[in-house]
Amino acid sequence: MGYSTTTKMAAPCRTFFVCASRVPTDLSGVNLAVGKCLFSQHSTRRIRLTARFANARSIASFRKLESSLNSREPRNVVKNYWEDEESSQDRLLKQVIPLWRSRVPYESQLKWKYHEAAHALKILARKLSAVCPPESPVLRQAEENGGMCCPLEPTKPSPITEGYRNKSSFSINKGLDGNEKTVGLFAGRGRRYNIICVPADRCINMPEAHLQVARLYQQYIRSSPLPACILFHEGGNWREITIRTNMVGDKMVIITFFPGQLSQEDMDVEKSKLVEFFIHGPGKVCNITSLYFQASEKTRSSHLEAPFQLLHGEPYIYETCLGRQFRISPEAFFQTNTLGAEVLYQTIADISGVTADTTLLDICCGTGTIGIVLANSVKKVIGVEVASQAVEDANVNAVLNAVDNAEFLCGKAETVLPRLVPELQNTPEVVAVVDPARKGLNPKVTGAIRNCPSLNRLVYVSCKPRGETMRNFIELCGPPTDKVPGAPFVPVRAVPIDMFPHTRHIELVVLFERQQGHTV
Repeated sequence: MGYSTTTKMAAPCRTFFVCASRVPTDLSGVNLAVGKCLFSQHSTRRIRLTARFANARSIASFRKLESSLNSREPRNVVKNYWEDEESSQDRLLKQVIPLWRSRVPYESQLKWKYHEAAHALKILARKLSAVCPPESPVLRQAEENGGMCCPLEPTKPSPITEGYRNKSSFSINKGLDGNEKTVGLFAGRGRRYNIICVPADRCINMPEAHLQVARLYQQYIRSSPLPACILFHEGGNWREITIRTNMVGDKMVIITFFPGQLSQEDMDVEKSKLVEFFIHGPGKVCNITSLYFQASEKTRSSHLEAPFQLLHGEPYIYETCLGRQFRISPEAFFQTNTLGAEVLYQTIADISGVTADTTLLDICCGTGTIGIVLANSVKKVIGVEVASQAVEDANVNAVLNAVDNAEFLCGKAETVLPRLVPELQNTPEVVAVVDPARKGLNPKVTGAIRNCPSLNRLVYVSCKPRGETMRNFIELCGPPTDKVPGAPFVPVRAVPIDMFPHTRHIELVVLFERQQGHTV
């Protein structure tokens, strides 16, 4: 008897896989043809043995092969793959803060990130040279800037390099000791039997306040009779914990719980126990400002899908950034590094060239932070955001800061922006700021930007310059087409900002200006 799992087979391999699971499958009478893929338990090494299994034309020969391999390799994957606590911590640090783990001095990290940004700009220059005419200013700028499509300034450092995260999420899974109620971060190769949950105590990018909550939460769930939920179909209840903090020390804790077969009464009892533990019991030392509970049947659920239930304290915490105050709700987006965000927003203000006559178009505005920070410097702010909760937060933030020249629209940017373009036709000066997710902007958005004649300057904030952002840059700077007749933009200035010290991540702020001599 072998073991089957739910499988998603690669296109060239149209047969089923055999690996470790709890669902037994009778393989009697199965004839395995040559060239078929069949994997056994602990597929990390067994992938290399596919050919041997492929030659097993009968279930008897398959069992013989499986038996010989098992006797030769009777290992506990967790125990052998993670030799000890030190090696598991080391592997986690390689994933979370690899530059710190490699003992790279911070000044050298900034230089390394500068070269990463420079490499992205060189790639963009090469890609644009393949589609732009020889007289394009991008090609001239590449010759003047060492192959980069525009000048690149030195990397701006983060004002704080340790404990800078204002939001941390911790998972629950099997730890080094085999306890499935271990609270930490995943380390491993992404396969179920090679993943382990490692406490994040040595991750210096997380503040001690977050780690303290995680440790006490682990203490609580290990004393609970309810099991951890590792996989939804296997049941269990404890899923995840998220901690959000601000500069003055307020803490918002969100506990994600898989209800499974529990009744509402059972969950109410558990919520009462959580309040007792964190507000009156051992967890009291955490000084939690807001304690939330979310009963979710998915890995990620919005407030509309699974409401965040306030168990104790204030419904919101507030953060101050560049003299502006912002409301933080459980799912509100706010830059993870608050002091780094101040550097980012000040950079956007400096290079955008906005004036008192400017209409600022804040695309993917989130909770309105960029628009509200710049509101006093412009005539009007128009924000566009797809998440309704974020738009609600943006409107509240505008009121908090007495901003009366901002309007926030809810909807997909690719739907809202084309409708806005006719309204902006006669606006004397439009400057756009876009800060999209890693997947970048929809091509309809870049097309609408190109086709807005009064929009002559654009600030693009990219969190992954060599990812989908590259496609957006080419759409903005490429020659006019039938679908996008608008005049192209030209990158004129780029500034890398280190928002995540000790990691390989970088924010790249690029200023684009409409190419002179073209008309929309």
